[in-house]
Amino acid sequence: MTDRGEWGITGRVASITVSDGGVPKRRVTAAQVTRAGVIGDRQRNLKYHGGLDRALCVWSGDLIAALQEEGHPVFPGSTGENVAVVELDWSEAVPGVRLRLGEVLAEVTSFAMPCRTIRSSFVGGRSGRISQRTYPGWSRVYARVIEEGAIAVGDPVAVVGAA
Repeated sequence: MTDRGEWGITGRVASITVSDGGVPKRRVTAAQVTRAGVIGDRQRNLKYHGGLDRALCVWSGDLIAALQEEGHPVFPGSTGENVAVVELDWSEAVPGVRLRLGEVLAEVTSFAMPCRTIRSSFVGGRSGRISQRTYPGWSRVYARVIEEGAIAVGDPVAVVGAA
């Protein structure tokens, strides 16, 4: 169930995941987020991941659950997302939209393209199942951090407008 608070439609943070590079990322209950991303998280390939415009990778925990129901072995952190949110209309998460994640304000910059490193999360290695081009609305998104802060599992999440 969603709540219409001062920020608009709100959901909540379902998981936060980090790694020392690569996937799967491991779950943590809370983290500090800077403009460079989640403290304690690192990306192996900075050509395609990380950087100020890709500081956070955010995805829908509701979509993860739907993919699991389809038989895919995906789980929080297996596709490299830092934050999974639930109870939020994921169709709202498009480039230019700002999301409040706990204390953190982030702006969606792009859809995250699936790559070969996440193939094990999908039946038959078909990571294209979360391609925005092929399956609109199922993609992870990258975001830049506008306001740094703390984030924890259970924190509210809201679409707060566009840049």
